[in-house]
Amino acid sequence: MHLRFLPLVFATFGLFASPSEDMSFSARAFLGSLTTEQKERAAFPFTSDERQNWHFVPKDRKGLPLKDMTPTQRHLAYGLLSSGLSQRGVGKALSIMSLEQVLQDIEGPNRKIPRDPELYYVSVFGTPDPAGTWGWRVEGHHLSVNVTIVAGELISGAPNFFGSNPGEVKSGPRAGLRVLGAEEDLGRQLVKSLDESQRKLAIIDPKAPDDILTSANRVADVGAAKGIGWSELTPTQQALALKLLNEYAGRLRGELAEADLAEIHGAGLAQIRFAWAGGLERGERHYYRLHGPTFLVEYDNTQNDANHVHAVWRDLKGDFGRDLLAEHLKDNHRK
Repeated sequence: MHLRFLPLVFATFGLFASPSEDMSFSARAFLGSLTTEQKERAAFPFTSDERQNWHFVPKDRKGLPLKDMTPTQRHLAYGLLSSGLSQRGVGKALSIMSLEQVLQDIEGPNRKIPRDPELYYVSVFGTPDPAGTWGWRVEGHHLSVNVTIVAGELISGAPNFFGSNPGEVKSGPRAGLRVLGAEEDLGRQLVKSLDESQRKLAIIDPKAPDDILTSANRVADVGAAKGIGWSELTPTQQALALKLLNEYAGRLRGELAEADLAEIHGAGLAQIRFAWAGGLERGERHYYRLHGPTFLVEYDNTQNDANHVHAVWRDLKGDFGRDLLAEHLKDNHRK
């Protein structure tokens, strides 16, 4: 993985006034660096079904992979990624990519699944324009960053999936690395802060499901919200739940995270529920979710002896900007 370019990513991008300007500049720079053949692989119409064809498992994908780019093109691809994520989010995303090398070393030459930190694909949907409607995606094993820009102003950063295998690197030069350690620790801290009566409300199953319930479905639906309600938490526990929520929202750049959190507060914190399934100790299979009217956070750590994390942020009003697109079309019809 060509991480030697990363210091330049932060120095080069993020110079403009708005997220849409940053992203359109980054996407145009990336597309402009490609050959005709590369551009045919990386660019899609905004209306393409591929825009919502997302997943987080290791498999062949459409788009242009990092391994088929020149060093300069990879630098520009990282620039696009950094235009939509916070510095912390970029750090986690790149660490997730780098874990493919760890898996390569663990599984050895006879592994059945290709492990390559450069098998991450970049796709651009529509024509990047600071005032336009378009989108982009960076995706591969355990990473799916989907961004939709509507009329240059309304921006969706969901679905947003981060995963980590191993959840904790057990040996070698990177031993102790936990890319998504905060997501695990904060969730466990919250459930263990509950008293017995609260746990009866929060723990919805003694066994954790094998994976996040929404999988890579295009529309997220886990049914009615379950678990302990916001009003049944103490102020200290509510603050901890908000810290956990911020850990997920904060994957995105500040303006986007703030917009998501403002929408959540606007819909009412009182409607948020926290649910847990599985064991309470590290090394035990476990699952949790935070569920409100506008969003869903799901976390699952069950595979590989509970050392394999899946953690997703979904927009219940409209992943891939569906609600923003509908609102924009409605506004245009009124004019």
